[in-house]
Amino acid sequence: MEYRAITKSEQKYTFKQSYQLSSQTGLIGYLRGDFGSIGKEFWTTWNDFRKDLKTDEFKAEFDDVINGLREGDVLSGRKAMSSYCCSNPDSSFNDDRNHYGIRLDTDKYSYLMRLNPNKGEYNLYCYCYKKDWLNSHLERAERGIRFIDSNYNEKFRIADGGKISITNSNGERTEKFCRYIDDYNLEVGTNLYHICELAELCEKNGVIVEPVL
Repeated sequence: MEYRAITKSEQKYTFKQSYQLSSQTGLIGYLRGDFGSIGKEFWTTWNDFRKDLKTDEFKAEFDDVINGLREGDVLSGRKAMSSYCCSNPDSSFNDDRNHYGIRLDTDKYSYLMRLNPNKGEYNLYCYCYKKDWLNSHLERAERGIRFIDSNYNEKFRIADGGKISITNSNGERTEKFCRYIDDYNLEVGTNLYHICELAELCEKNGVIVEPVL
């Protein structure tokens, strides 16, 4: 089984996304697993997203992927996972949860895995995607998220997953994470907007939106 350290832009896709993002990226579903109390068991739960994409071909390949990793240096147990993570710092999320990640690609599918060797927590989340859908979305998301005025003049861009500052007419200020959906749609927090709709709402209500650098 050949795999590589996950990239920073891919890390976001090892967590639960909105329905819109999951649909855009061809998410089939995800597997959650842990090594049990002694560190050698493997208890798992599968969660569907698109049952129509969970073909017999995918199911057979997914079994091969997980079973192959169970025989290797990543999923054979908690000790093996911990050793892998310590030996591969480039796969670290550099967060406070001790997360690491790998990506494994086949001809049609991509498996993005979030690893956590801590005892008492889920040790694996494996998100399964249609590879061409995921790659297409990642490539487009590299363009960044556009913020415009109501005349479609671009004001600024932020990276997918970046933050904006929102200052209301009364001076109250909040910060929100934003996600790229496509060149004309974005998520601000949990809300979905067309970029022009957002611009018009901000202008109508005297709201100032700025990038958080």
